[in-house]
Amino acid sequence: MVTVIGVRFKEGGKVYYFGPRDLTLNLGDYVIVETARGLECGVVAMEKSEVDEEGIVKPLKEVLRKAEPKDIEQAEKNRQKEKEAFDICSQKILDHNLEMKLVDVEITFDNSKILFYFTADGRIDFRELVKDLASVFRTRIELRQIGVRDESKILGGLGVCGRPFCCSSFLSEFQPVSIKMAKDQGLSLNLAKISGTCGRLMCCLKYEQSVYDELLKITPRVGSLVSFKGNKGIVTEASVLSGALKIRLEDKEEGSVVAATRDEVKILKAAKPTREEENLEIDEEM
Repeated sequence: MVTVIGVRFKEGGKVYYFGPRDLTLNLGDYVIVETARGLECGVVAMEKSEVDEEGIVKPLKEVLRKAEPKDIEQAEKNRQKEKEAFDICSQKILDHNLEMKLVDVEITFDNSKILFYFTADGRIDFRELVKDLASVFRTRIELRQIGVRDESKILGGLGVCGRPFCCSSFLSEFQPVSIKMAKDQGLSLNLAKISGTCGRLMCCLKYEQSVYDELLKITPRVGSLVSFKGNKGIVTEASVLSGALKIRLEDKEEGSVVAATRDEVKILKAAKPTREEENLEIDEEM
């Protein structure tokens, strides 16, 4: 086990681990750390904790120091510069007639690099744009193409539930989501009803899936052959959450259907998933 603290650089962003050294750090404290992008000013989002070494990207870098007032002031100035850089880059994109949408701008704490995040339908030749931006800002320029999920995380907004996007408020990382999850949970397979504002499947489909996975293991699938009170029958309906079943008994008069629960039956032969269900196993690309 290794002692670490968690540092977040943007609201709703991913939490990164750093070694706390002998510093006394509390939640909400600003710290200066060294990252692959250079020096950065972040906020302590997780106090000292013990984590498994396998969950750490090595080598684990340590917190350089607690941020001073001048550091926090510098970070705030950078935020203002980012707004100016956004307007300038947006105009340059129009000047070069590029089919791309600027989403966000980040300036590293030490002003050594400016990152521009954009979305586009395909590949974009932005070499001339980079040259133009470099001549204006006189620093290293980097353009990164992102997906629609990342765009929603950066811009934020309200979901169909009326609450702020999960991705921009508390989800630090995206998890794979598939249409199979919606089927397992008995939801409509109409994409318009189970997709978020970003147009991809809603992240919240993942929240309860582990419970459904466990229940599906013990709940007979429709079409399964089961034994119920000494009689054999075929499951015609099954509720994953409640465990309620409807069984068409064999050797009984036609149309003889009884109600039961999964705890009252024994599975003799499980029904195989349909080809459609097998196709739903494929996770949606993130």
